[in-house]
Amino acid sequence: MNIKKYNFIDLFAGAGGLSLGLTQAGFNMIFANEIDKIASQTILLNHNNLSKDNLFIGDIRVLNQNISYLKQFQQVDLVTGGPPCQGFSIANQQRIIDDPRNILYKEYITFIKHTKPKFFLMENVKGMKNKISEILDDFNVNLDKRYNISYAILNAKDFGVPQNRERLFIIGNCINIDSNKIFIELKQQKHKQFLLFDAISDLPLLHPKKIKNNNSIENEKFGFTEIEFEYKQTEFVRYINNNRTIQKLHNHKNRFNNDRDIEIYKLLPQGCNSTHDSIQHIMPYKERAHIFKDKYYKLKYNEVSRTITSHMQYDCNMYIHPEQPRGLSPREAARIQTFPDDYSFCGPQNNWYRQIGNAVPVKLSEAIGRIILKYLV
Repeated sequence: MNIKKYNFIDLFAGAGGLSLGLTQAGFNMIFANEIDKIASQTILLNHNNLSKDNLFIGDIRVLNQNISYLKQFQQVDLVTGGPPCQGFSIANQQRIIDDPRNILYKEYITFIKHTKPKFFLMENVKGMKNKISEILDDFNVNLDKRYNISYAILNAKDFGVPQNRERLFIIGNCINIDSNKIFIELKQQKHKQFLLFDAISDLPLLHPKKIKNNNSIENEKFGFTEIEFEYKQTEFVRYINNNRTIQKLHNHKNRFNNDRDIEIYKLLPQGCNSTHDSIQHIMPYKERAHIFKDKYYKLKYNEVSRTITSHMQYDCNMYIHPEQPRGLSPREAARIQTFPDDYSFCGPQNNWYRQIGNAVPVKLSEAIGRIILKYLV
């Protein structure tokens, strides 16, 4: 296989947020792996340069067993991924790589061992830093100390993402570059800080939805999976869409909420949670409000959003719209993750939230990609 320069492979690709950011930075995705079939549909729909033949939908363990197949990717420019990983507490004495819950982390390292990329980039939760010495040791031992490896906690809000989202990033390279320089350059960059108001205030009003178990209803009141729409060309809209004119609105739909939740959404002031006096008379957990203080939270327009997570697939009580008595729509969550407006998510509505919450913010990925690319050129 003739691999051109500045290609990358995305493992545990999800809906493709990390992939899209790297593509916007100038990389070319030549292969991806994702086990979830619906997320795979999303990545194929939105990444025209990726063919079905170059997306392995299945378990990475199966992929790693086919060493002869992986040889075609040897010395690819970049391998990325965020393997699910658990057991980060300092109290956990078992090594991460030996913990059966973390088999995918081990497989990520195995893939790098087989393909020998010039760079690798791994993203994971902040808690992984608790075991960073052990993690660096795992990489060094399994990769024969061929890679210069560094790590940093990056907050998406520092990279033009309207969201407080801290994640651990690990970068390694085998082309004699100090990987820490990449993080130094990233932290020296200045990006405009967008707030929640910038991200979602221009999207159409949605009303509370009281009809249960019927996501097929689509109208102006409850929203649409896809509809023609004329966007206001705000600075944020131009930013996430790279100055392209988008003519359709995707995945902007409300979900069912019961009467009690809708009343809580109305009464709670912006920036307040379950402990606020305004909702104590209807708060379902008021005797344990100190435990469930984040059961409900109304976002503030004049701040960045709290971290968008896959929990939104179950409910959006922690993501109440600042001015409308409802939780955020999937499109609003995608805006906060800096997905462009024509990035459409496949599957049922709850799964849209899951895909969006698990993604790496696009503009953060792009910022990292631009610096890595600079060292490859």
